[in-house]
Order: sequence, then C-alpha cells, then structure tokens
Amino acid sequence: MNSMISVTPLENGIVIDHIAAGLGMEIYRLLRLDVFETPVAIIKNVKSGKHGKKDIIKIDGNINLDYDILGFIDPNATVSIIKNGKVVEKKTLKLPEKLADVIKCKNPRCITITEPDMKNVFNLADSGIYRCNYCQHPHLAV
Repeated sequence: MNSMISVTPLENGIVIDHIAAGLGMEIYRLLRLDVFETPVAIIKNVKSGKHGKKDIIKIDGNINLDYDILGFIDPNATVSIIKNGKVVEKKTLKLPEKLADVIKCKNPRCITITEPDMKNVFNLADSGIYRCNYCQHPHLAV
C-alpha cells in the first residue's frame, strides 16, 4: 500500500530533519519530548534523496532542546526554528565534547556501577569515541 501522509506546516516551532532512519524514536525518548504539553509529530522512514530514508520530528511550539544529546545521537541531523511560518534559524549539530547521564558505562568495575548515585560522564576522546570520566572505558557514538 502506497499512501501519502500529510503533516501540516508549523506556524511556530522546531523541526528536526535529516535524522537517520530509525533514530527518531530514540531522539524522542532521550530528549524527553513526552513530558512537554506541546504536540510532537514523529515521521519515520520518509524518502530522502540523500540517504534513501530519514526520520523527521516536528515540535509545535518552542521548547529548550538539549543539542548535546541531539548531536550525540545524530550529528548530521538539522534543526530549524520556525516563527510565523518561516525558518528563522538553522542549527548545525556536532558531537558534544562532554556528555552527562546520557549513556552508561559498561565497565562492570566502574564506580558508576557500584555507586548508583554517581553521574555517568563521558568525554569525547577521538573521532566518535567517548571515554568514561572515571575509568576511561570507551563508548562509541551512536
């Protein structure tokens, strides 16, 4: 079945576009978009000339987004701020230098495992590799 889904344009809000196909729900979860009262549309597996398929998230209204989380999950995504039906700002994402409580250390001997109240802090060490602040255990970017 080949049906077309239509989502109306935003008057004021945020569009996260060019999300790698399949990452839209992960972004929704990690940005905790479910706690906001504003409508959110997640459009999955949209045709993309560049990547074949992509996901899109539209947020009706302005909220504060954690661009570090967004950059960690998909640094190639784009963020457009919409006001009065027009794009007024485009944000470019990048891998953040530091992440706090976004990912968990997988080293069973790390202090963050034995002390559950410890924050999971990771620093960007090499291209796409994060290291635990406490034990230096590596974690690849998503």
